Amino acid sequence: MIVRRLRDTEEDAEAVRTVTAAAFGASRALLGETDDEWPPRRVASVHGRNRHLARTDPGGCWLAVDDAGMPVGAALSHRREGTWGLALFAVLPRAQGRGLGRELLAAALAYGRACLRGIIVGSEDPRAAATYRQAGFTLHPAIRMRGIVNKERLAPPDGAVFEGGPRQRDMMDSVDRRTRGGAHGPDHELLLRQCRLFVSDDLAGSGYCYVGDDGKVELLAATSRRLATRLLTAALLSLPEGTEARVQNLTAEQEWAVDVGLAAGLKLSTWGYVCLRGMRPPTPYIPSGTFL
Repeated sequence: MIVRRLRDTEEDAEAVRTVTAAAFGASRALLGETDDEWPPRRVASVHGRNRHLARTDPGGCWLAVDDAGMPVGAALSHRREGTWGLALFAVLPRAQGRGLGRELLAAALAYGRACLRGIIVGSEDPRAAATYRQAGFTLHPAIRMRGIVNKERLAPPDGAVFEGGPRQRDMMDSVDRRTRGGAHGPDHELLLRQCRLFVSDDLAGSGYCYVGDDGKVELLAATSRRLATRLLTAALLSLPEGTEARVQNLTAEQEWAVDVGLAAGLKLSTWGYVCLRGMRPPTPYIPSGTFL
């Protein structure tokens, strides 16, 4: 086995995608989520994220290949103003049990050694959860919501929400620092290309929400629960008819989001953990699985 830095190439981006699909395919199948066919748009989005992290954080992104040169594992992490995040950690089943996962995670953790805070969005895998706990992270059980939005039941936002763009970068970085201790910085550039951005910014405070065309709420941060509720409501109401909404990674501190989801008719279930080190659960905040 060879563990090397991830390169900013389509070949390496596809290697990470292949490992991820194979490593998580079994658990997703148990949940009724089949990933046998990846539409081209989704492949392009995942490639874009993998290459983005390879560019911004080459020291935090690692790929493992076997003796035949085939990818068998990956760990992608990033640092943003003293906040370290593990964007992805996956090892093929055939390569597990040989210490490869420990080596990959150790390389990613070493990249964040000087950071005061750490965030991981972890799956339900008990081995991964145990590994994160042993690395000093506190495990916060998470809720996810999904379903078709009942727009007749969901009350309209209680204030102005508009579609944002690059001009809101400074505002969003400021909200990031207030909620999670570090701005997302360059990540907003990619998110603006891949998602729609909803913004609320007035005398009552500021906040933003990214939502994808696939109905997934990617990331939300605000200076108050009222603004967060307003933004999540607007994002859900914006989804085309028949699109399944997905809101994930909600800790107990995000009851405001659960209330919006219930009002919209979404179904709740428990799934995975938000793992934190050196910080309390950010609120009001919905972390991105990739950008945390």
